[in-house]
Amino acid sequence: MPPKAKAPAAGAKGDKALQSKSPAQFFADNKNIAGFDNPGKSLYTTVREFVENSLDSAETIGELPNVELSIEEIDKAAYDKTMGLDQLERKDESIYRDVLEAQKQQEKIDKEAKKAQAKNAKEGAGGATQKAVTGTKPKDRTGIFRVTCKDNGQGMHHKDVPNMLGRVLSGTKYGVKQTRGKFGLGAKMALLWSKMSTGLPVTVRTARQKQDFISVYTLDIDIHKNEPNIHKEEKLPNPDKWHGAELSVTIEGNWSTYGFQVLKYLRQLAVITPYANFQFKFTGVDESKSKAVTFRRRTDWMPAPPAETKHHPSSVNIELLKTLRDTTKTSNLLQFLNKEFTSIGREYASRLIGELGEELEPDTSIKEVSDKQVVRIHQLLRAAHFDPPDGDCLSPAGEYNLRLGIMKELRPTMVATCNAGVAIHEGNPFVVEAGVSLGGKSVPTGLTVFRYANRIPLLFEGGNDVATRTAGKLKWDAYKIDPNRDRVGIFVSIVSTKIPFKGTSKEYIGEDATTMAESVQQALRLCALQLKTKLVRAQAAKDRKERKKVLYRYIPDVARAVFGVLQETAAKGKSTRSMLKGDDSHAPAKRRRQVSSLESDNEDADMAGLSDEEDGVLERVSNGLVKEETLANKLTTFIDQLDGDQALDLAMKMSTTKEDVFLSARKAQLGQELHTPTCVMTLIA
Repeated sequence: MPPKAKAPAAGAKGDKALQSKSPAQFFADNKNIAGFDNPGKSLYTTVREFVENSLDSAETIGELPNVELSIEEIDKAAYDKTMGLDQLERKDESIYRDVLEAQKQQEKIDKEAKKAQAKNAKEGAGGATQKAVTGTKPKDRTGIFRVTCKDNGQGMHHKDVPNMLGRVLSGTKYGVKQTRGKFGLGAKMALLWSKMSTGLPVTVRTARQKQDFISVYTLDIDIHKNEPNIHKEEKLPNPDKWHGAELSVTIEGNWSTYGFQVLKYLRQLAVITPYANFQFKFTGVDESKSKAVTFRRRTDWMPAPPAETKHHPSSVNIELLKTLRDTTKTSNLLQFLNKEFTSIGREYASRLIGELGEELEPDTSIKEVSDKQVVRIHQLLRAAHFDPPDGDCLSPAGEYNLRLGIMKELRPTMVATCNAGVAIHEGNPFVVEAGVSLGGKSVPTGLTVFRYANRIPLLFEGGNDVATRTAGKLKWDAYKIDPNRDRVGIFVSIVSTKIPFKGTSKEYIGEDATTMAESVQQALRLCALQLKTKLVRAQAAKDRKERKKVLYRYIPDVARAVFGVLQETAAKGKSTRSMLKGDDSHAPAKRRRQVSSLESDNEDADMAGLSDEEDGVLERVSNGLVKEETLANKLTTFIDQLDGDQALDLAMKMSTTKEDVFLSARKAQLGQELHTPTCVMTLIA
């Protein structure tokens, strides 16, 4: 029996293998959780974080964002020169990866060529031309890229630049507020990736509003200490009073595989922020691959910046309660509950304190509340009922901006938008805005879902997202939309003080967020209902057009036939009237016999029974005032009028969405009246 292990003696040293990591080192070792999975994804994520920081910075001060983004490919010789490395010749080609990959590629091509030759010989295709065998496309290679992003935002204070960019988990976006970033990583992860992949620091130029100098820094991050490492610091004159920030970082990336994603991201971002102006330029080593794209501003209306709010009682945990207790500026428990939380008035706070037992009173000093009592307060907050928080702190894009962005970038034939209103998820308010478009450019057949969270596009892992899952379950056929044949664009934007992302990469929202799923479903249904009304009206208009086309086709034949009848009738009527009103004085008896014969004839009796108006028509036909063309024009007018009346009647029947229209009376002189088939409008002079 093996001997029992002895317990370590008191005071003995701990395990020498026990280590601790700084936040920077942790995220450097686990960069994939922040979206830096590979060189290509790292290039995309760097662009995304830079652009989103620029938008936040400009919107904070109420400036319409102007974002200039450039990606410059750097060849190996230029990079080596920057690093001070001499060019070396290869001595052993067999140890290099590109040589081995080329050999494997050639072997594969030769193998496929032999198979093709054997197949041709077996089929006896004498004289047949053999297809060229080119093999598969070689794998895309990574390269070095300089990413530069410039904006017109609020800029950074000179002394804050090192900590804002060189210290992981430090930032200004913490708190209960809707923001595009939530983890204090963003640009700092780009700096970490730059340090790990190229070893080059970041260059920063920034200035505040009305500041007479520009702060310039060159720095990187000390990964082990999680501290900024400043290489260069200076202040330059700012005669133009420029404000904003310009960041330039050199990283390893892969444009050939993720360049499409970068352009897709910018295009979708232009949909949700049509008030921003984006200028993008890619410069490749091969100039033929360079490109420049501009997404121009289409409106000057920008949503109000989101406001910071307080915690909702149902969303706090024990540790957060302790932190609020230690940092609050309130003096007693009543003020603490009333001032530090939403949805708790003074009267309700007193009622809550009454449920905490005799140990706690409304005037109990908040600093005297123990950790055990904090647990009791937390239990009460979890069990009590509170009014939901309002959505005044949120800043959705707005239906106008969403619709404008969709029309600007996709140019659909139809579009409908909807705001589902404020709802609550785990004590945090959120708003779902949705849009559904039909047709348009670059939209494939079927359902294409565009997802946004706090007004940023989500491009990856869309199959698991609440918007994709909800859209797939909706019965589109009930709304006259064919999800398999129609080109349907589905836009879902969710804004909240806390987006329940799955993972720190912020790529999708899980379907288990049931309240969000319900709001998404409601918004999409309302959009689909709007489109159904439009589609029914469009189909009715199409049917009317086809019916008019058929009726127009018969107008010449009908006009010709009717005019022939009128001519014949007019001729008979003229003969009858001449006999009735003739003045042959030499044969009165004979004329009386003719009149008696006419009265006995049924056809001529009908002629005698015509009204004055009908008789006038026959007379105009006889005089040549009414022609076949006249009848054709009258029939055309009648068809047009009939079609307009039917369209109005259909519109009244199909009007499912009724909105109140309020017209305020104005004391002004009234002018000319305009008459239409549906109403009379009086102009104000």
